[in-house]
Amino acid sequence: MPEITVNMAVGRTDEQKAGMMRDITQALVKNLGVDAEAVVIQINEAPLTHKMKGGQLFVDRFAKK
Repeated sequence: MPEITVNMAVGRTDEQKAGMMRDITQALVKNLGVDAEAVVIQINEAPLTHKMKGGQLFVDRFAKK
């Protein structure tokens, strides 16, 4: 049973996350030959204040856009 964990910052809609999980499931079905029922996907979301890249908090990075 393949199990995939996706770590990402909060901010995506439930529809976006569901679409991503469906696409990942189909990729595993296609490339690993497993049944979709065997695939488990979990999303771990972190607040923008709990993620940093290049020494800058995500909350600050996204505020500039």
